[in-house]
Amino acid sequence: MGCWILNESLSIILVLSWLGVNLYLFIDTFYWYEEEESFLYTRVLLGSTLAWARASAVCLNFNCMLILLPVSRNLISFMRGTSTCFRGPWRRQLDKNLKFHKLVAYGIVINATIHVVAHLFNLEHYHWSQSPEAEGLVAALSKLGDTPNETYLNPIRTFHTNTTTELLTTIAGITGLLISLALILIMTSSTELVRQVSYELFWYTHHGFIVFFIGLAIHGAGRIVRGQTPESLLRHNITFCRDHLEEWQARCPVPHFSGKEPSAWKWVLGPVVLYACERIIRFWRFQQEVIITKVVSHPSGVLELCMKKRDFKMAPGQYVLIQCPSISMLEWHPFTLTSAPQEDFFSVHIRAAGDWTEALCKACGAEGQPLKEPWNLPRLAVDGPFGAALTDVFHYPVSMCIAAGIGVTPFAALLKSIWYQCCEAQTQCKLNKVYFYWICRDPGAFEWFADLLLSLETKMSEQGKAHFLSYHIFLTGWDENQAFHIALHWDENADVITGLRQKTFYGRPNWNHEFQQVAFSHPSSNIGVFFCGPKALSKILQRMCRLYSSADPRGVHFYYNRESF
Repeated sequence: MGCWILNESLSIILVLSWLGVNLYLFIDTFYWYEEEESFLYTRVLLGSTLAWARASAVCLNFNCMLILLPVSRNLISFMRGTSTCFRGPWRRQLDKNLKFHKLVAYGIVINATIHVVAHLFNLEHYHWSQSPEAEGLVAALSKLGDTPNETYLNPIRTFHTNTTTELLTTIAGITGLLISLALILIMTSSTELVRQVSYELFWYTHHGFIVFFIGLAIHGAGRIVRGQTPESLLRHNITFCRDHLEEWQARCPVPHFSGKEPSAWKWVLGPVVLYACERIIRFWRFQQEVIITKVVSHPSGVLELCMKKRDFKMAPGQYVLIQCPSISMLEWHPFTLTSAPQEDFFSVHIRAAGDWTEALCKACGAEGQPLKEPWNLPRLAVDGPFGAALTDVFHYPVSMCIAAGIGVTPFAALLKSIWYQCCEAQTQCKLNKVYFYWICRDPGAFEWFADLLLSLETKMSEQGKAHFLSYHIFLTGWDENQAFHIALHWDENADVITGLRQKTFYGRPNWNHEFQQVAFSHPSSNIGVFFCGPKALSKILQRMCRLYSSADPRGVHFYYNRESF
């Protein structure tokens, strides 16, 4: 329990740090614009909405600086490999990169909304300042710029000006509209529902970030919001002159105004350059030849691709991004590697679950068609491999590997790697016990994975390490016909569904019982729990890890890790 608390505490500390920096920037900027002398006359026209607009702009810049870092996969992989800096709980924070990316995105939306609303009020204030009802200092400030050698403070020059049309003729107005539209498009297409229905829509609209960042970099170039120049402040004593309009031109020189230099580009330049390098690396990898050595069509719409690529090195549980130029020149899709590092090729298993994957399966001759020869297959580009949570599985003496449905693919590479290590008698590994759970609805989905488990089971027995791997397969989708078939062909030595010695369970696991058993068998161990599957089950497993981790540092501790892209 104590180690889980440490892990969660680090997550909370990082989130609170992010919130703290946002609050500090907002409050500090807000009070600066509320008190700064050079913006006193601007506040006369706009009131506190000036500070609201500027404070939210600074927070917006800060979050835009962060938003690209969590999705820079090569950077994350490099940081994971820097073991001296990222160990234990700190390393596990890297697995939450997409959660942080989403959190920062919400920060961008909130601050962008405040910024837009505040400037809508500012625009209305500017417009009203030119009305016949405006008088005194407000009217005097709005009229500045009508005569030669004067600089304006109010960008709306007459009361009859159409503010919307005027705004859309400025750099700030045009870029602000483009930024807002790009942000709305990105956020609405990023919902889980849209990603499940059409990943391609999510992928394409997410590239609106290019428009967003270009617009952000030049948004402030229009300098619509203006303040008094430093030279004017020296000659024009605002403390005296603001109350003595009749003295303007005499004792009070007419104030001069200018806009602040745009600063957004300074915030985002570094991350944008870093992300550009990320894309350059991806383009370089795109140019490298990928040879497809074998294509296997498995039941349940699963396609296996075996490939080779020069200088390709991987670790169990890593994933790659795959592009098929004949289908789309822009789309890259993540797939977990199912081969072991010891093999002379790398492989992925792809389920036809969308337009892109269905097109790839069709191009490779799957879906009931004759499989094509390697030289007739479409060209593929591969980027990666990239680190993932599962690469830490060998860092624990005991590991629980839990997969649901197609989520079993990351563990294929792990189990293969274990198989190869068992073949090498001299190999010493910290990992000495693996509990493997697979929850699957479709019995046909077992077929492509059963051979691997069977060969692993056999090898473990030959090496005298049958105790090393305990696997539990749960079938959740079955009917009366299947039950009759199972009863009719029952075999004490082999499972009817998988052909394995270990019998298949029917129904869902009792996780309380499973965690109790593991905790009892390993009372003073650090146990890694690795999961790939739906969020609902992920929450249950997280709760189990909390519940069965001991408060005593010398007791059993479960460390939860979830596979995500």
